[in-house]
Amino acid sequence: MRILREVAVVAGRRARAVEETRAKLVRAARRAFAEKGYAAASMDELTAEAGLTRGALYHNFGGKEGLLRAVVEQLDAEMVARLRAAGERAETAWLGLLDEGIAYIEMALEPEIQRIMLLDGPAVLGDPSRWPGQTACLRATTEAIQALIDEGTVGPVDAEAAARLLNGAALNASLWIAAADDPRAVLPKAVEAFRHLAAGLLRVERRGGSSGEA
Repeated sequence: MRILREVAVVAGRRARAVEETRAKLVRAARRAFAEKGYAAASMDELTAEAGLTRGALYHNFGGKEGLLRAVVEQLDAEMVARLRAAGERAETAWLGLLDEGIAYIEMALEPEIQRIMLLDGPAVLGDPSRWPGQTACLRATTEAIQALIDEGTVGPVDAEAAARLLNGAALNASLWIAAADDPRAVLPKAVEAFRHLAAGLLRVERRGGSSGEA
C-alpha cells in the first residue's frame, strides 16, 4: 500500500508539472499572438519568456500550430462563459438568444479576440464553424431555438437549420468586422442586420420590429 501511495504521489506531481508547463506556454503564446500576430510570434522568444525550451513546446503541443489551437480553445471557453452570462441577464429566452448573438458580434472589436480568433485562427486552423467550440455552440443554439419553438415564440422551422443560419450570421458578421478597415463603423450595421435576420424566426403575430421582443 505504501508503494502504491508513493507511486500515486509521484504521478500527481508529474501531472501538475505538465499542467504548469502547458499553462506557462499558453499564457506566453496568448500574449505573443495577440500583440505580434501568429506569423510574427517567435517560438524562441515565446518559450524563453515562459522559462522553457522549444522541446517543451513540441512535447506538449506538437508545434506552433498546436499551441495556437490551445490558445483558441482557452479563449473560446472564456467567450462562451461571457455569452452565457449575457443571455441569462435577458428578460426572456428569445431576448437572451438575441443578446448572445449580438454579444458575440461585439466581441469582434476586442483586439485579442479580433486577432487570434477571427484573423489568425481561421487562416491557420481553417473554417471556424468546424472548431469544437463552435460545434458545442451550435448544439446549445439548436436546443434554445427548439425550446422557443415549443413555447410558440419561434415559428415552425427545423431547429438545427435555424441555429446553423443564426450562428453563421453572427460568425460572418464578426469576421467582417475584424477584417474591416474601420471595425467600429461596421459594428452597428452588422448588429442591425443580425437583429432583422433573427426576427424572421419569430411567429408572424410576434414580429414587432427588429428587437424581436416577445
